[in-house]
Amino acid sequence: MRVSATAKYLRHSTRKTRLVTRAIVGRPVADAAALLRFMPQAAARDVAKVLKSAAANAENNHNLSADDLVVAEAVANEGPTQKRWRFRAQGRAFPIHKPMTHITVVVENREA
Repeated sequence: MRVSATAKYLRHSTRKTRLVTRAIVGRPVADAAALLRFMPQAAARDVAKVLKSAAANAENNHNLSADDLVVAEAVANEGPTQKRWRFRAQGRAFPIHKPMTHITVVVENREA
């Protein structure tokens, strides 16, 4: 059975977050959590939270054992972009784009 968890509107770049999500696909949940704990990327903390939430959803809502769960999918999709302006010399203004991302982690039984 596939169980998922999603976090939306996180203030990380989608491209940088995908580096983290690609590293955990196919791993057992315990190994993926250990890997995320020692990754230097800032997005690893948010991906770890979503992974922990997906595992908790599987345990509490679907009575699956946490030891048998494997990360089936980990996706970082692009969210909306906040647009701001940085005012510069001589009346100029440069745009600032603050990207957001949506993270989805899907776990499933090892037998599936």
